[in-house]
Amino acid sequence: MKPRYPIRVVADLTEAKRNTIFNRSVDQARACVADGDVEGIRKIDGQFALMGRQGHIIRMARSLAVPMRYFIAKFVDGPGLVVAHRIDTIRDWLIGQGLSEQFHPSYTRMVPAHYVTEIALVGCPDPNPSYTRFFAPKREALPADLGQIGEAYVNAVASETDKWLRSLPDDAPVGVCFSGGIDSGAVLLVAYHLMLKNGMNPARLKAFTLSIGGGGSDLTQAREFLKNLDLSFLHEPIEVSPKEVDFKDAVATVEDYKLLDVQAATVMLSLCRGIRNRYPDWTYLLDGDGGDENLKDYPIEANSELTIASVLNNRMLYQEGWGIEAIKHSLTYSGGLSRGCTRTFAPAAAMDFETFSPFMLPNVVTVAEGIPFIELTDWSHDRLYELKGAIVSRGVEALTGMHMPIFPKRRFQDGAGEVSALSEQLPQDESTCRQAFANLFDA
Repeated sequence: MKPRYPIRVVADLTEAKRNTIFNRSVDQARACVADGDVEGIRKIDGQFALMGRQGHIIRMARSLAVPMRYFIAKFVDGPGLVVAHRIDTIRDWLIGQGLSEQFHPSYTRMVPAHYVTEIALVGCPDPNPSYTRFFAPKREALPADLGQIGEAYVNAVASETDKWLRSLPDDAPVGVCFSGGIDSGAVLLVAYHLMLKNGMNPARLKAFTLSIGGGGSDLTQAREFLKNLDLSFLHEPIEVSPKEVDFKDAVATVEDYKLLDVQAATVMLSLCRGIRNRYPDWTYLLDGDGGDENLKDYPIEANSELTIASVLNNRMLYQEGWGIEAIKHSLTYSGGLSRGCTRTFAPAAAMDFETFSPFMLPNVVTVAEGIPFIELTDWSHDRLYELKGAIVSRGVEALTGMHMPIFPKRRFQDGAGEVSALSEQLPQDESTCRQAFANLFDA
């Protein structure tokens, strides 16, 4: 059936370089999205945010790592759609089209990760989008053996990292956002192992650790981690003055107001800016974002909305939030890491880096979802929090032969500098972030 009104325009303002696809071209992947080929989309190996069109039907799909937003605009002669990574990109496009009065940040929509979002541009009013899941990993598919789980998990991380390293220019330097924690430690050791195995020059690799105000627990931890493994030559601290740290810059960068994500984005922006100031031509960064979500390593007690039952019983709760059908699902922001991915993506993109975290790729999340968490923990908080170190360290040692040091969990924003400097520079309540966001868009 033909649309009631002609389509005015469809503008895809996403950046092709943000797609890292290993097994097909971007155009081939986009064709799968246009067709709504759910099985084909699941087979896309890598990270992506893609839009495809069939007449008046628009379909969009993304993985966890790359945010994707859209806005339906109203022209006199028909509806239009603009798709972008950022809210301000959509706003600026509308201004250029003479439609600034239609804009409000809450009218933009986030494509939820792991779903095909379908929009029918048929006029006024346009119907709500429909969602079809393309990624549904089987839960509790692995045996309750920490050694086997660790090997499967880290082998998946290594497989995706290997493909990424091979896709880079031969002489491109690679930086790891490195705190000495479990996730960044695993990423660094896996990358180092693969570079040696593949005959690549390990001098291309650097472990960048942020130090705000000349100190911080992460700096001490990172040095100890690398010293224990005789890898201190990889280390490069990035020292930043507290005066250069501004959470309002982070709010403008991530276009969000969630307290923990703004805090994380603030220090990530400082790290990226520090690297960029030192290395004007650096492009590629590895990070460990998504590792906490995969292994459910967040303090449940700190969130009054959560119980261990909700964490263990709900598929990909930390990756997707409560789900697209839940009353608390945000159309503007999505949920879970599907929303929070901007804490890494946006600061890196603002400083013109291309980032890659193997933990956020579907093939790695599949292994994580297959872990029998209930059997391994018997509903114990403490046993759940111990799992991540036990699993990852076993997997890293099986792959690389290196015994990875394990330190207590600490958020990036808690270890990036001296406590006094961080408490002064980071927001301490969400209302402060909300006000900064409102000021940003005069909302």
